[in-house]
Amino acid sequence: MNNRERAMAILNYQSYDRMPVVHFGFWDETLAKWAAEGHITAEQARKWGDGNAADFEVGNKLGFDFNWYRVFGVYTNLLPPFERKVLEVMPDGMRKEVNGDGVVILQKDDATGIPTEIDHLFKGRKEWDELFKPRMLPDEKRIQRPEPVIGDLQRGDQAADAPRARFRDHVNQIVAEVQRTDRDRPIGLMCGSLYGRIRDIVGMINLSYLQADDPRLFDEMIVTFADLCYWATEKALETYGDNWDFGHFWEDICFRSGPLVSPRVFKQKVGPQYRRITDLLHSHGINIVSLDCDGKIDALIPTWFENGVNTMFPIEVGTWNASIAPWREKYGPELRGVGGMDKKVFAYDFAAIDAEVERLKPLIELGAYIPCPDHRIAPDAKWENVQYYCEQMRKTFGG
Repeated sequence: MNNRERAMAILNYQSYDRMPVVHFGFWDETLAKWAAEGHITAEQARKWGDGNAADFEVGNKLGFDFNWYRVFGVYTNLLPPFERKVLEVMPDGMRKEVNGDGVVILQKDDATGIPTEIDHLFKGRKEWDELFKPRMLPDEKRIQRPEPVIGDLQRGDQAADAPRARFRDHVNQIVAEVQRTDRDRPIGLMCGSLYGRIRDIVGMINLSYLQADDPRLFDEMIVTFADLCYWATEKALETYGDNWDFGHFWEDICFRSGPLVSPRVFKQKVGPQYRRITDLLHSHGINIVSLDCDGKIDALIPTWFENGVNTMFPIEVGTWNASIAPWREKYGPELRGVGGMDKKVFAYDFAAIDAEVERLKPLIELGAYIPCPDHRIAPDAKWENVQYYCEQMRKTFGG
């Protein structure tokens, strides 16, 4: 039994020989630290990316079977992206710059984490019609060389790394992998984002006001993003056949106390858009549909679950002790999960890891659940602790 077969058997309540040991990638700073300590090469740290050769090499050295976040799909972000432009350099080296989403951020070379947002090119209907909506169209409807707008802020065609079409070359390069009958790791079809990317572009505060200030525009943006995600999913399914193991969405629209959007609004406006895409996946025989959302997601699970999303990821333990157990009790066996392993223990000691593995036992016994560190492995993680975790997972759960 290979790792692909194991993972899909577990999520479908079928028999399997052992639990695969999976991860969700690493912070760049973590890899740089491990390279400095001599555990991996500088080249592996520099070239690492989800699911690539360096990822497999690093994961294998630690004892993992694979990175769960091995997902591919048609490009559903702004195309072309905005030109990255430095607006101001401050005395302390902090830069005020426009990023590819049209967001004005504060950035510093040695900073980690998410940059501070201080402004957005999006202001309302005018900017949506002129700057943003043209960037959210399928290939057949795109204007290939849009004219400049707003002074020297171009619409982005001049960006050197801008893909010329959504159906990008990098997707074509994995067709052989997707269609291999002997591949040993599951591959997910990235179906895009129906709300999180809008939040990225508009800003949480702006988007919250937009619901009341211009509800027609709010609705149009959601439908536009959803139309593109549907087109992209359909394109991937038509081109690569029914060879994907699961469908996958990204959102990140919750924080430690709950959602960054009203659950009522989310259910009414976004829920039906998930249903369109999950129905499409189901029509191609894909029954596992996962969703990546950080934070306390409990209030949004009903919308996802009722609209065909049946696998929660990465189940951040956080300070709110997220776990699949209460969700399974509430929603039944159709609610699945990948994640929920508290990565903070990697900074502690072997005893803490033993306790975490013990905590996972009853969750695994529920079925249709695969433990995975609940986000990227952080710089405070000790190499030997991560190795010990992998060893204990194999010792405890077979393999």
